[in-house]
Amino acid sequence: MSAENGAGHRAVTSAGHGAVSGAERRAGRREWTGFGVLMLPLLLVSMDVSVLYFAVPFLSRELRPTGTEQLWIFDIYGFVLAGLLITMGALGDRIGRRRLLLIGAVAFGAASLLAAYAGSAELLILARALLGVGGATLMPSTLGLIRAMFRDERERGKAIAIWTAAMTGGIAIGPVLSGLLLEHFWWGSVFLINLPAMALLVLLGPVVLPEHRSPTAGGFDVLSSVLSLATILPVIYGIKELARNGLAVVPVLAIVLGVGFGAAFLRRQRRRPQPMLDLALFRRPAFAGSLLVNVLGMFALVGFAIFTTQYLQLVAGMSPLRAALWSVLPTVVVGGVAPLAAALAARTNRAYVMAGGFLVAAGGFALLTRVPAEAGLWVLLTGATGYAAGVVAVLSLVTDVVLGEAPPDRAGTVSGLLESATEFAGALGMALLGSVGTAVYRRDMGGPLPGLPAAAAAPARETLAGAYTVAGTLPADAAAALLRAARSAFLAGLHAAAVVALLVMLLAAGLCLLLRRAHAAGRPGSPAPADTPAGRAGSAAPADTPAGRAGSPAPAGRAGSAAPADTTAAAAPTGAVAGEAPVDAVTER
Repeated sequence: MSAENGAGHRAVTSAGHGAVSGAERRAGRREWTGFGVLMLPLLLVSMDVSVLYFAVPFLSRELRPTGTEQLWIFDIYGFVLAGLLITMGALGDRIGRRRLLLIGAVAFGAASLLAAYAGSAELLILARALLGVGGATLMPSTLGLIRAMFRDERERGKAIAIWTAAMTGGIAIGPVLSGLLLEHFWWGSVFLINLPAMALLVLLGPVVLPEHRSPTAGGFDVLSSVLSLATILPVIYGIKELARNGLAVVPVLAIVLGVGFGAAFLRRQRRRPQPMLDLALFRRPAFAGSLLVNVLGMFALVGFAIFTTQYLQLVAGMSPLRAALWSVLPTVVVGGVAPLAAALAARTNRAYVMAGGFLVAAGGFALLTRVPAEAGLWVLLTGATGYAAGVVAVLSLVTDVVLGEAPPDRAGTVSGLLESATEFAGALGMALLGSVGTAVYRRDMGGPLPGLPAAAAAPARETLAGAYTVAGTLPADAAAALLRAARSAFLAGLHAAAVVALLVMLLAAGLCLLLRRAHAAGRPGSPAPADTPAGRAGSAAPADTPAGRAGSPAPAGRAGSAAPADTTAAAAPTGAVAGEAPVDAVTER
């Protein structure tokens, strides 16, 4: 019923036969080779978030989109991606994560080809939407497969640290690669770079990646999928519109509508015997607390990025490509932080490392409150490196905690939930921190602007970019005076946003310390506290807790539910090693 693979652990069939011994938990060459293949879709999906940054002038010249169409070209990818993450994670748990990954790779490649040769703005919007569908299948599938391939906690932490660094690097590299391609090729080339990687994934995936699916997931809940989409899309849309255009009726109504659908989604999950999203997970302090920590980290990381970009281009006067190259500099440092955090977490309580990461990020934001108007580039870059390094260190550990707390047969769904929370946090950060910066800018620019008529002064009082537009119509002395005032107002807004982000980082550090007992329960050899499932009667213990290891009794499961596959069930087949029953359905081919 089971066959040995190159990593030294048995393959588990969809019927749940086979077992994994304690000595065979460690990953081998095959798992790490498969992990390398999984980095391909991760890099491309993260790059596609930012790859169009420099292509706007080319798109405008070739396709002539309206202002609304141009916004949708940028936004539709993120909207569809965020809206479908939970759905695709749940689908992967049911049909197999490798299968969904390969389907998504084909879809992503086909959509990339369509986008590259789109002859109209409408067709490009459609192609970007299809890219979002493909991306939504790839992201949770990669994390779900990592959860299943790396059973050893330390190895999984190392793999997730590399995963986090690759995702961060992809977002940073996207604009640079886009700028380099546009120097030599037409705008569609920024999409064609996806094709070789997707082809390689389709060819190598069936060879080096095992299949994983949940043996107890049941049928796919279409209505829950629709409700989750109807929850996330209006909320993300509303938050982004508030960040872009300020308070208005339509985005507020969109958020209210999304919240209403969210309430219906949660009600359905509570009532179904096999829900798409198991709400019992949120009663685990480490799980719920880590999701909240993830939101706070991404709130600051994404929300402040717009200030850094504007400073480089509008205050420091750099071209988009030069600004992108300078922005990569912090990424070089940040890339080594996630593995370092994983190594530290293997030696001490994760909560202390996460709190330390947030304190480092707070130090970076503190430095950003002192960025001067003149010669402030290195102050800005040092502060940005500090906050990015601190937050990325935390996010790599958060991902490990969330996946470790989740039952392995729900890894895809939980991965989708984590990525959805990330999208929500980024949009919220841009909205709130952006609003703080804008409010301070408008306050400081609210006084009289000598030499400017009211009609010309209005755009200058709105944004720094507007001030540059107005300055281009003025005599040299008046333009210089206006830009000095606008830069000073922008920096005041940047400083205020940095103060808010600093306070959020301190709050997050305190939350991590409050959760230190819950995080301690996840370390090897630590007893499960009373507030975790292993300490509650009638709850299923995940495989990574002592209840799932040899010498501990298997829980009976919830009333009316079958015992989950990741417990030491008495019905384990003859020859199975005690304490290590299959975590979910695995087939090697």
